[in-house]
Amino acid sequence: MKKYKDVNSYIKDQTKDVQAKLNELRKAIKSVAPKAEEKISYGMPSYHYHGRLVYYAGWKDHVSIYALFSKDLDKYRTGKGNLAFSLDEKLPIALIKKGIKEQMKRNESK
Repeated sequence: MKKYKDVNSYIKDQTKDVQAKLNELRKAIKSVAPKAEEKISYGMPSYHYHGRLVYYAGWKDHVSIYALFSKDLDKYRTGKGNLAFSLDEKLPIALIKKGIKEQMKRNESK
């Protein structure tokens, strides 16, 4: 696994189409969680707000979000804690933002 020093270097190392999706995810996360700490964890971009908030990663033909548990996103679920979004489809940004807000509330209540 390649080591990245920060989220910018992670995104820059991806293909152009993956970069676009990752930048869109990053912007969405930062818009609803501006106080979340952004870092690289487990080799991918991650955000922490009163605990683990969300991770995301770029792949050859999709981008994935990890640790976001929202029933509104179940149709994108490919595993227990994994959501996958095809590169040729529009990201459901409103649903992703809603899921992040839900996770922030769960984290705050711990």
